[in-house]
Amino acid sequence: MILELSQSSFKQTIFQAFTQCRAKTLTLFEGMDELTFCHQAHPDFSPVGWHLGHIAYTESLWLLERSAGLPCMFPQYRRLFAADGLPKCDRVKLPNLEEICYYLDTVREKVFDYLEVADLETEAPLWRFLLQHESQHSEIICFILEMCKLKDKKIGKRGEHNSKFSPPPHHLEEMIQIPAGEFEMGNNSPEALDNERPAHRVYLDTYYIDRFPVTCGQYRAFMAAGGYENPQWWSKDGWEWLQTAKITQPLYWHEDLTWDNHPVCGVSYYEAAAYAEFVGKRLPTEAEWEKAASWNAITNQRHTYAWGDTPPTPEHCNHDQKIGKTTPVNAYPNGQSPYGLYDTLGNVWEWTATWFDGYQGFQYYPYIGYSQVYFDRQHRVLKGGSWATRPWVLRSSFRNWYHPGVQQVLAGFRCAKSENSLDLCCPTF
Repeated sequence: MILELSQSSFKQTIFQAFTQCRAKTLTLFEGMDELTFCHQAHPDFSPVGWHLGHIAYTESLWLLERSAGLPCMFPQYRRLFAADGLPKCDRVKLPNLEEICYYLDTVREKVFDYLEVADLETEAPLWRFLLQHESQHSEIICFILEMCKLKDKKIGKRGEHNSKFSPPPHHLEEMIQIPAGEFEMGNNSPEALDNERPAHRVYLDTYYIDRFPVTCGQYRAFMAAGGYENPQWWSKDGWEWLQTAKITQPLYWHEDLTWDNHPVCGVSYYEAAAYAEFVGKRLPTEAEWEKAASWNAITNQRHTYAWGDTPPTPEHCNHDQKIGKTTPVNAYPNGQSPYGLYDTLGNVWEWTATWFDGYQGFQYYPYIGYSQVYFDRQHRVLKGGSWATRPWVLRSSFRNWYHPGVQQVLAGFRCAKSENSLDLCCPTF
């Protein structure tokens, strides 16, 4: 009887979460024209319309075909919307929004029928995975739409930067000491995805990490000092990337000085690492970031979120597209970590120095292609989430990953230092 009650309660929770997530996804398409729906804004990313169809395809594949044993309802879409079906450049010939919404609705109706009889004692991880899968694609849709906006307006002139800037407020430069010791990294909770598992103990020496993400004002100093023209700040791979990319500023850059206390957004790993070198620091490892963001040294326990274990609200951080843009890095005092870091969750993703790989004891779920195929030392880990990240994927243990040359993600960074390098001089402005 207790099991029946818990299954019934969990099914209601799943129903509500799936419904809320879908409503948020569809709001992104309100009033969208056909050109935007089908447009490939960048060669590395599919059109937003493809992502919408892929959400329906994935739900149908895993819940209706593989779990419920039903035949494919829309075989004509199998090749089009499968992740390995067509090259991204061939995904622009899409059904219109109305047809794909019919696809979504038809699949979802059958999914909810199946939910009534599904055995969630064994299938709960799959339902949680699919909720997070839609959340992740919803965020990709968000930043593709941001790229589309760049086609319609100029955000500053390339290669011309305002040299009249003021040093950032002193408190935004502050670093926090994280004392040496063990902490628990990763996550074994029911919501954790395969690459977050298993939770494990890690020892770190004392280090220092920025209290705030690097701001536009701080990054403006790097640009004004010729950061994009001077190879001394760049790694060999980073400088080669820069010569090919031929960029002179972050992708989502604002010349307006009113943005100076917002986190810099739209930087690649290479740009983040070059800035860190410029100021005599480095990027944190994933373990350093996660300890500073989630570990409570007083209680000796890991928290799901920076502020504790209660789900995120608008008082904690900038997420879930509630504001639709970045906010100042000190805007959420209620979202501080136990060590006093601001903005670790939401606002912008943060690059780390760590290559994406599995933890010892890793087991893929639900398929090798979700995480394991990216354990190739070609992808760096990002942590924390952005202003567009849905609450179902917003937690300190969550791991995002991209090639180090990708600018398109809603990503920024914060810097770190080892204890024995703290006294190195940083540039003064």
